[in-house]
Amino acid sequence: MSHAHLLDPFGRRITYLRLSVTDRCDFRCTYCMSEDMVFAPRAQILSLEELYAVADAFIGLGVKRIRITGGEPLVRKNLLGLLARLGRRPELEDLAITSNGSQLAELATQLRAAGVKRLNISLDSLRRERFAALTRRDRLDQVLAGIEAARAAGFHKIKLNSVVQQGRNDDEVLDLVDFAIARGLDISFIEEMPLGSVSSHQREQTFCSSDEVRQRIEARHALVRSSQQTGGPSRYWRVQGTGTHVGFISPHSHNFCGDCNRVRVTAEGKLVLCLGHDNALDLKALIRRYPGDGQRLRDALVGALRLKPERHHFERDEQVQVLRFMSVTGG
Repeated sequence: MSHAHLLDPFGRRITYLRLSVTDRCDFRCTYCMSEDMVFAPRAQILSLEELYAVADAFIGLGVKRIRITGGEPLVRKNLLGLLARLGRRPELEDLAITSNGSQLAELATQLRAAGVKRLNISLDSLRRERFAALTRRDRLDQVLAGIEAARAAGFHKIKLNSVVQQGRNDDEVLDLVDFAIARGLDISFIEEMPLGSVSSHQREQTFCSSDEVRQRIEARHALVRSSQQTGGPSRYWRVQGTGTHVGFISPHSHNFCGDCNRVRVTAEGKLVLCLGHDNALDLKALIRRYPGDGQRLRDALVGALRLKPERHHFERDEQVQVLRFMSVTGG
Protein backbone atom coordinates (compact mmCIF):
# COMPACT_ATOMS: atom_id res chain seq x y z
CA MET A 1 0.00 0.00 0.00
CA SER A 2 1.35 3.41 -0.94
CA HIS A 3 0.85 6.43 1.32
CA ALA A 4 0.20 9.76 -0.36
CA HIS A 5 1.68 11.94 2.36
CA LEU A 6 2.84 12.28 5.96
CA LEU A 7 0.51 13.75 8.58
CA ASP A 8 1.20 14.25 12.27
CA PRO A 9 -1.47 14.00 15.02
CA PHE A 10 -2.16 17.73 14.75
CA GLY A 11 -2.99 17.67 11.05
CA ARG A 12 0.32 19.16 9.95
CA ARG A 13 1.60 17.80 6.67
CA ILE A 14 5.32 17.01 6.52
CA THR A 15 6.82 18.25 3.26
CA TYR A 16 10.35 19.18 4.38
CA LEU A 17 13.21 16.85 5.34
CA ARG A 18 16.47 17.99 6.89
CA LEU A 19 18.90 15.17 6.13
CA SER A 20 22.28 15.11 7.89
CA VAL A 21 25.06 13.38 5.98
CA THR A 22 27.77 13.62 8.66
CA ASP A 23 28.27 14.62 12.28
CA ARG A 24 31.83 15.73 11.47
CA CYS A 25 32.86 19.33 10.97
CA ASP A 26 36.06 21.23 10.30
CA PHE A 27 34.93 23.97 12.73
CA ARG A 28 34.13 23.71 16.46
CA CYS A 29 31.56 26.48 16.91
CA THR A 30 31.08 27.08 20.61
CA TYR A 31 27.28 26.85 20.56
CA CYS A 32 27.24 23.76 18.34
CA MET A 33 29.74 21.28 19.78
CA SER A 34 32.43 20.83 22.39
CA GLU A 35 36.06 21.49 21.49
CA ASP A 36 36.98 17.84 22.07
CA MET A 37 33.93 16.45 20.30
CA VAL A 38 33.93 12.67 19.82
CA PHE A 39 32.35 11.75 16.50
CA ALA A 40 30.41 8.60 15.70
CA PRO A 41 32.40 5.66 14.27
CA ARG A 42 32.09 5.69 10.49
CA ALA A 43 30.34 2.30 10.48
CA GLN A 44 27.48 3.91 12.41
CA ILE A 45 26.99 6.61 9.78
CA LEU A 46 24.54 5.95 6.97
CA SER A 47 26.19 5.16 3.64
CA LEU A 48 25.40 7.38 0.68
CA GLU A 49 23.15 4.63 -0.69
CA GLU A 50 21.31 4.43 2.64
CA LEU A 51 20.94 8.20 2.73
CA TYR A 52 19.41 8.09 -0.73
CA ALA A 53 17.02 5.33 0.40
CA VAL A 54 15.85 7.57 3.25
CA ALA A 55 15.37 10.53 0.92
CA ASP A 56 13.58 8.34 -1.61
CA ALA A 57 11.13 7.11 1.03
CA PHE A 58 10.31 10.65 2.10
CA ILE A 59 9.92 11.81 -1.49
CA GLY A 60 7.51 8.91 -2.02
CA LEU A 61 5.46 10.25 0.89
CA GLY A 62 5.13 13.76 -0.48
CA VAL A 63 8.23 15.56 0.77
CA LYS A 64 9.00 18.41 -1.63
CA ARG A 65 12.00 20.03 0.04
CA ILE A 66 15.23 18.45 1.23
CA ARG A 67 17.99 20.32 3.01
CA ILE A 68 21.34 18.57 3.37
CA THR A 69 22.99 19.32 6.72
CA GLY A 70 25.74 18.16 9.09
CA GLY A 71 28.15 18.69 10.85
CA GLU A 72 29.61 20.28 7.80
CA PRO A 73 28.02 18.37 4.91
CA LEU A 74 30.73 19.31 2.43
CA VAL A 75 33.38 17.30 4.30
CA ARG A 76 31.44 14.12 3.46
CA LYS A 77 33.32 12.22 0.76
CA ASN A 78 31.54 11.69 -2.56
CA LEU A 79 28.59 13.85 -1.50
CA LEU A 80 28.24 15.27 -5.01
CA GLY A 81 27.04 11.91 -6.30
CA LEU A 82 24.19 11.83 -3.78
CA LEU A 83 23.27 15.42 -4.58
CA ALA A 84 23.20 14.71 -8.30
CA ARG A 85 20.79 11.79 -7.76
CA LEU A 86 18.51 13.94 -5.65
CA GLY A 87 18.83 16.84 -8.08
CA ARG A 88 17.38 14.64 -10.82
CA ARG A 89 14.20 13.88 -8.84
CA PRO A 90 11.41 15.86 -10.51
CA GLU A 91 9.21 15.57 -7.40
CA LEU A 92 11.61 17.74 -5.41
CA GLU A 93 10.83 21.44 -5.58
CA ASP A 94 13.89 22.42 -3.59
CA LEU A 95 17.29 20.91 -2.82
CA ALA A 96 19.31 23.03 -0.39
CA ILE A 97 22.44 22.83 1.75
CA THR A 98 23.48 24.44 5.02
CA SER A 99 27.25 24.97 5.18
CA ASN A 100 29.88 26.79 7.20
CA GLY A 101 31.33 28.00 3.91
CA SER A 102 34.80 26.55 4.37
CA GLN A 103 34.63 24.30 1.29
CA LEU A 104 32.60 26.53 -1.01
CA ALA A 105 35.50 28.17 -2.83
CA GLU A 106 36.27 24.74 -4.24
CA LEU A 107 32.81 23.18 -4.49
CA ALA A 108 30.22 25.91 -5.15
CA THR A 109 30.12 25.47 -8.92
CA GLN A 110 29.87 21.68 -8.62
CA LEU A 111 27.07 21.94 -6.07
CA ARG A 112 25.03 24.14 -8.39
CA ALA A 113 25.67 21.77 -11.31
CA ALA A 114 24.45 18.86 -9.17
CA GLY A 115 21.09 20.56 -8.72
CA VAL A 116 21.42 22.40 -5.41
CA LYS A 117 19.17 25.46 -5.65
CA ARG A 118 19.58 27.23 -2.31
CA LEU A 119 22.46 27.67 0.06
CA ASN A 120 22.60 28.76 3.69
CA ILE A 121 26.01 29.84 4.97
CA SER A 122 26.81 30.32 8.66
CA LEU A 123 28.52 33.62 9.44
CA ASP A 124 28.55 34.87 13.04
CA SER A 125 31.26 37.52 12.78
CA LEU A 126 33.13 39.63 10.24
CA ARG A 127 36.05 40.19 12.61
CA ARG A 128 38.89 37.74 12.27
CA GLU A 129 39.79 37.30 15.94
CA ARG A 130 36.18 37.03 17.02
CA PHE A 131 35.36 34.61 14.22
CA ALA A 132 38.27 32.44 15.37
CA ALA A 133 37.03 32.58 18.96
CA LEU A 134 33.46 31.61 18.04
CA THR A 135 34.37 28.83 15.61
CA ARG A 136 37.68 27.83 17.24
CA ARG A 137 39.18 28.07 13.75
CA ASP A 138 40.97 31.01 12.08
CA ARG A 139 39.26 30.69 8.70
CA LEU A 140 37.24 33.82 8.11
CA ASP A 141 39.04 34.59 4.84
CA GLN A 142 38.28 31.07 3.63
CA VAL A 143 34.58 31.51 4.39
CA LEU A 144 34.42 34.94 2.74
CA ALA A 145 36.04 33.48 -0.38
CA GLY A 146 33.44 30.71 -0.28
CA ILE A 147 30.62 33.24 -0.15
CA GLU A 148 31.98 34.99 -3.24
CA ALA A 149 32.32 31.65 -5.06
CA ALA A 150 28.73 30.84 -4.18
CA ARG A 151 27.55 34.20 -5.50
CA ALA A 152 29.27 33.50 -8.79
CA ALA A 153 27.85 29.97 -9.08
CA GLY A 154 24.27 31.02 -9.77
CA PHE A 155 22.26 29.60 -6.87
CA HIS A 156 18.60 30.62 -6.75
CA LYS A 157 19.04 32.00 -3.25
CA ILE A 158 21.90 32.43 -0.79
CA LYS A 159 21.18 33.21 2.84
CA LEU A 160 23.54 33.92 5.72
CA ASN A 161 22.76 32.48 9.16
CA SER A 162 24.00 34.22 12.31
CA VAL A 163 23.53 32.98 15.87
CA VAL A 164 23.39 36.16 17.95
CA GLN A 165 24.84 36.14 21.46
CA GLN A 166 24.78 39.03 23.92
CA GLY A 167 28.28 40.29 24.64
CA ARG A 168 29.86 37.97 22.08
CA ASN A 169 28.73 39.19 18.64
CA ASP A 170 25.50 41.16 19.11
CA ASP A 171 27.37 44.40 18.31
CA GLU A 172 27.89 43.13 14.73
CA VAL A 173 24.22 42.80 13.80
CA LEU A 174 24.18 45.96 11.68
CA ASP A 175 27.52 45.12 10.07
CA LEU A 176 26.21 41.70 9.08
CA VAL A 177 23.02 43.20 7.63
CA ASP A 178 25.02 45.72 5.61
CA PHE A 179 27.34 42.94 4.44
CA ALA A 180 24.31 41.00 3.17
CA ILE A 181 22.75 44.04 1.49
CA ALA A 182 25.99 44.90 -0.32
CA ARG A 183 26.11 41.40 -1.81
CA GLY A 184 22.42 40.87 -2.56
CA LEU A 185 22.08 38.14 0.06
CA ASP A 186 19.41 37.37 2.64
CA ILE A 187 20.29 36.90 6.31
CA SER A 188 18.63 35.20 9.27
CA PHE A 189 19.41 35.87 12.92
CA ILE A 190 18.97 32.90 15.24
CA GLU A 191 18.36 32.66 18.97
CA GLU A 192 20.72 30.08 20.47
CA MET A 193 19.03 26.77 21.24
CA PRO A 194 19.74 24.65 24.37
CA LEU A 195 21.22 21.66 22.56
CA GLY A 196 24.16 19.89 24.21
CA SER A 197 26.24 21.10 27.16
CA VAL A 198 28.59 24.01 26.42
CA SER A 199 31.49 25.28 28.53
CA SER A 200 32.48 28.43 26.64
CA HIS A 201 29.57 30.59 27.83
CA GLN A 202 26.40 30.66 29.92
CA ARG A 203 23.42 30.61 27.59
CA GLU A 204 21.14 32.50 29.96
CA GLN A 205 23.60 35.41 30.07
CA THR A 206 24.33 35.50 26.33
CA PHE A 207 20.71 35.16 25.17
CA CYS A 208 19.71 37.86 22.70
CA SER A 209 16.08 37.94 21.58
CA SER A 210 14.98 38.36 18.00
CA ASP A 211 12.90 41.38 19.01
CA GLU A 212 16.01 43.14 20.30
CA VAL A 213 17.93 42.30 17.13
CA ARG A 214 15.11 43.62 14.98
CA GLN A 215 14.95 46.87 16.94
CA ARG A 216 18.66 47.42 16.36
CA ILE A 217 18.25 46.87 12.62
CA GLU A 218 15.24 49.20 12.45
CA ALA A 219 17.35 51.97 13.96
CA ARG A 220 19.20 52.06 10.63
CA HIS A 221 16.95 50.35 8.07
CA ALA A 222 13.21 50.36 7.43
CA LEU A 223 11.89 46.79 7.55
CA VAL A 224 8.73 45.74 5.71
CA ARG A 225 7.05 42.51 6.75
CA SER A 226 7.45 39.96 3.96
CA SER A 227 5.34 36.98 2.95
CA GLN A 228 8.49 35.14 1.80
CA GLN A 229 8.40 31.46 2.75
CA THR A 230 11.34 29.07 2.54
CA GLY A 231 9.82 26.05 4.27
CA GLY A 232 11.75 26.70 7.48
CA PRO A 233 10.92 28.55 10.71
CA SER A 234 12.19 32.04 9.76
CA ARG A 235 9.85 35.04 9.85
CA TYR A 236 10.99 37.50 7.18
CA TRP A 237 11.17 41.25 6.70
CA ARG A 238 12.47 42.99 3.58
CA VAL A 239 14.98 45.79 3.98
CA GLN A 240 13.21 48.65 2.24
CA GLY A 241 14.92 49.81 -0.92
CA THR A 242 16.92 46.59 -1.28
CA GLY A 243 16.36 43.01 -2.37
CA THR A 244 17.61 41.68 0.97
CA HIS A 245 15.30 39.85 3.36
CA VAL A 246 16.09 39.62 7.06
CA GLY A 247 14.77 36.56 8.85
CA PHE A 248 14.42 35.71 12.52
CA ILE A 249 14.47 32.20 13.94
CA SER A 250 13.08 32.60 17.44
CA PRO A 251 12.59 29.32 19.32
CA HIS A 252 12.39 31.16 22.66
CA SER A 253 10.67 34.48 22.02
CA HIS A 254 8.35 33.47 19.15
CA ASN A 255 7.68 29.74 19.19
CA PHE A 256 7.63 28.49 15.60
CA CYS A 257 5.95 25.11 16.13
CA GLY A 258 2.39 25.88 15.10
CA ASP A 259 2.85 25.20 11.40
CA CYS A 260 5.81 22.81 11.63
CA ASN A 261 6.19 20.96 8.34
CA ARG A 262 9.55 19.23 8.89
CA VAL A 263 11.44 16.36 10.43
CA ARG A 264 15.15 15.56 10.64
CA VAL A 265 17.19 12.44 10.03
CA THR A 266 20.62 12.33 11.65
CA ALA A 267 23.73 10.98 9.96
CA GLU A 268 23.34 7.86 12.12
CA GLY A 269 19.86 7.29 10.74
CA LYS A 270 17.80 8.53 13.68
CA LEU A 271 14.47 10.10 12.77
CA VAL A 272 14.10 13.20 14.95
CA LEU A 273 10.49 14.32 14.97
CA CYS A 274 11.13 17.51 16.93
CA LEU A 275 14.31 19.52 17.48
CA GLY A 276 13.34 20.05 21.12
CA HIS A 277 12.88 16.39 22.08
CA ASP A 278 15.43 13.62 22.56
CA ASN A 279 13.09 10.91 21.26
CA ALA A 280 14.16 9.38 17.93
CA LEU A 281 13.36 6.35 15.77
CA ASP A 282 16.26 4.22 14.51
CA LEU A 283 15.80 4.03 10.74
CA LYS A 284 19.28 2.59 10.25
CA ALA A 285 18.36 -0.68 11.97
CA LEU A 286 15.37 -1.05 9.67
CA ILE A 287 17.31 -0.18 6.53
CA ARG A 288 20.13 -2.60 7.31
CA ARG A 289 17.81 -5.43 8.30
CA TYR A 290 15.61 -5.00 5.23
CA PRO A 291 17.85 -3.45 2.54
CA GLY A 292 15.96 -2.29 -0.51
CA ASP A 293 12.53 -2.57 1.14
CA GLY A 294 11.26 0.92 0.46
CA GLN A 295 7.67 0.10 1.34
CA ARG A 296 8.61 -1.12 4.81
CA LEU A 297 10.57 2.09 5.34
CA ARG A 298 7.67 4.26 4.19
CA ASP A 299 5.28 2.40 6.49
CA ALA A 300 7.65 2.99 9.41
CA LEU A 301 7.78 6.71 8.65
CA VAL A 302 4.00 6.98 8.52
CA GLY A 303 3.73 5.20 11.86
CA ALA A 304 6.44 7.32 13.45
CA LEU A 305 4.71 10.56 12.53
CA ARG A 306 1.90 9.63 14.92
CA LEU A 307 4.38 10.38 17.72
CA LYS A 308 5.40 13.87 16.58
CA PRO A 309 4.80 16.28 19.47
CA GLU A 310 2.86 19.49 19.10
CA ARG A 311 5.76 21.74 20.10
CA HIS A 312 9.12 22.05 21.82
CA HIS A 313 9.46 23.51 25.30
CA PHE A 314 12.77 25.35 25.13
CA GLU A 315 13.47 27.54 28.15
CA ARG A 316 16.11 30.20 28.64
CA ASP A 317 17.72 28.85 31.82
CA GLU A 318 21.05 27.04 31.98
CA GLN A 319 19.55 23.56 31.97
CA VAL A 320 20.44 21.47 28.92
CA GLN A 321 17.07 20.51 27.50
CA VAL A 322 18.28 18.26 24.68
CA LEU A 323 21.42 16.23 25.31
CA ARG A 324 22.60 15.90 21.71
CA PHE A 325 24.56 18.73 20.12
CA MET A 326 23.22 20.51 17.03
CA SER A 327 26.03 18.93 15.00
CA VAL A 328 24.66 15.50 15.92
CA THR A 329 21.05 16.41 15.20
CA GLY A 330 21.84 18.04 11.88
CA GLY A 331 22.02 21.84 11.75
